[in-house]
Amino acid sequence: MKLRDAPSACPSLWRCLPCPPAELRLDLVLSSAQSFRWWESSPGAWTGVLGERVWTLRQDRDRLWYTVYGEEDEHEEEERDGCSAKAAKLDGAEADGILRDYFQLDVGLSALYRTWEAADPLFCKVAKDFPGVRVLRLDPIECLFSFICTSNNHISRITAMIERLCQAFGRRLCCLNGRTFHAFPSLSALTGTDAEDRLRALGFGYRAKFVSGSARAIAEGLGAEGLSQLRTAPYAEARKVLCALPGVGAKVADCVCLLSLDKAEAVPVDTHIWHIARQRYGVAAGGKSLTPRAYQEIGDFFRRLWGPRAGWAQAVLFCADLRKSQQRASSRDQAWDSRSQDSHGNGPR
Repeated sequence: MKLRDAPSACPSLWRCLPCPPAELRLDLVLSSAQSFRWWESSPGAWTGVLGERVWTLRQDRDRLWYTVYGEEDEHEEEERDGCSAKAAKLDGAEADGILRDYFQLDVGLSALYRTWEAADPLFCKVAKDFPGVRVLRLDPIECLFSFICTSNNHISRITAMIERLCQAFGRRLCCLNGRTFHAFPSLSALTGTDAEDRLRALGFGYRAKFVSGSARAIAEGLGAEGLSQLRTAPYAEARKVLCALPGVGAKVADCVCLLSLDKAEAVPVDTHIWHIARQRYGVAAGGKSLTPRAYQEIGDFFRRLWGPRAGWAQAVLFCADLRKSQQRASSRDQAWDSRSQDSHGNGPR
């Protein structure tokens, strides 16, 4: 059974939630560097790990379809000839709740867009081409260690690093269409004495020290539960706790605050947002580098402009800028391929 045919071909294995595109666009949200654990398994269908289970999601008009795959036991791993997981028998209400929480579907996105459009003419221009961009609610452990890997890195490499991390340290979940899926590593799995060496062998470079160091610091301090409890702490307090961890600066801390700790006012400022603030909004912050002071000024500017969910509005601009950058890169690659073919006499005649 092909994944793209699943909703109509096998409805008993699929469930759906009402969810119009204005409230969620899977193709934009799952490819916008909020989570690095989803891949487009067939046109319009996205497969990934959520809540230690493997899911496939797709949209059909005003509905969000999903199916969940069962976890293999030891005998199935040994005896299965192919690599095609079975659908899990998961309580429908529980599964619906997991997705609603993950996509924060209780937050009315269309109303927020209207508020931001009224406050910001530049946002208004972007919004019409990028509807349905909302902020995910990730597990704090997964979010923290994923974003430690993002420093001086690009999306494809980050995705590959996290995949290797899960394969090496995470529990195997199932195999689907030739691909094996693993849960994100537990905190205890990353605190072993050999964790840093193993991470370096996996190509993490200097980030290996930060991942293993932060894992030990959390395990010996507030613990995984304490990290989750930062959801109820004030934004400034949560940010301060995160910035005390090895390898966590202001941007990583803000990503974790926004994407896993319910701090909707957190505005992660990377080079994309820095350039947007300076070039499109005229924010005179920073010279040739993004200083801590400039970082704070830019975040404060957007919080004044967009209000208490400024981080959500930032996610829309970031997604738009990222998509346009990817399109420009794709155009350059196509032009290079064309020139390369012409130079070898393989182009059109």
